[in-house]
Amino acid sequence: MDTAIASTARPRTVHHPLPSGPRAAGEARRSAARTLALHPVRCPQETACDILLIASELATNAVRHALPPYALTISLDRGRAGICVSDGSLSLPRRGDGHGPDATRGRGLQIVLALGADLFVSRSPRGKQVIAVITWRDP
Repeated sequence: MDTAIASTARPRTVHHPLPSGPRAAGEARRSAARTLALHPVRCPQETACDILLIASELATNAVRHALPPYALTISLDRGRAGICVSDGSLSLPRRGDGHGPDATRGRGLQIVLALGADLFVSRSPRGKQVIAVITWRDP
């Protein structure tokens, strides 16, 4: 089932500053949901939920492993969404040790990849951007 009726003629990009600390993940989810509502694209409901989860995971990773300021940028296009979280750290993400049965951390990027997103990291003079791109078949 599609989440929206309208489709975009060109990509829509929205930038959301995120708070420092534990509120960042929730704010990233809410910002992503508002972006999907204000700039609707035709995507399966499951994909829309995946976009929210990816935004949350990337924001959580930034707060846990990087420095502020944090921001979420979402770019929506037909059949594709880019979800980017920027932070103030030059340190690149490392693969976590979330493999054991008792592990409670270290699976964020694994979750993003398991959802079918392509993952990229881009450094900037003030930090870095972790970018997930998720695609779907545009009806």
